[in-house]
Formats: sequence, C-alpha cells, structure tokens
Amino acid sequence: MKEILSEIDSWKADGEKVVVATVVATRRSAPRPIGASLAISESGKMCGSVSGGCVESDVFENAQEVLETGAPKMLSYGIEDDLAWSVGLPCGGEIDVFLERVE
Repeated sequence: MKEILSEIDSWKADGEKVVVATVVATRRSAPRPIGASLAISESGKMCGSVSGGCVESDVFENAQEVLETGAPKMLSYGIEDDLAWSVGLPCGGEIDVFLERVE
C-alpha cells in the first residue's frame, strides 16, 4: 500500500475520486500477497497491482461502480470460478479483492 500512497495523494489533490483495491485473502498459488493494492482514479489512472495483471481489467470495471456509488465491494477470483478464466487467472490460485472508495 505504501507504494501507491503518493499517487493517491496526488490524484486526491487534483480533486479526483479514488478507489483502492486490496488483496484480503489468498488460497493456493496466488500472483500477489495479501495486502497488495491497486489504486484507480476517476480519470482512469492506475498504480499498483493486485494480481500481476491477470485480473486488473475486471477490478478496474468494478471500481467504476464503486467510484459512482461509494459502496464497497468484495470480488473473488479463482480457478473454480468460471469468471476467473475469462478475466485471466490461470495460475490455479484464488484471491479475494476488497474495493473501497478513498474519502
């Protein structure tokens, strides 16, 4: 999370809304550890990573809803989830990602 704080501060200073996605649980082979974070700005900028790139596009899409509503959201990706293959999590692991808007 530390590595994305300066970007979040900069985006907030520019008046943008920001969502932070954080890995809150992993099972089996996971691409990033618990605590890994990805920040998404209202204008579409991103920094950090929750999966080494394999589910970031889906996290980005869900972040748009969180930006709009302000309601946090929990996402799960894994080998047993049909969506996981479609968004590219072929590593055999599972991750849970929590999205929340930074106020």
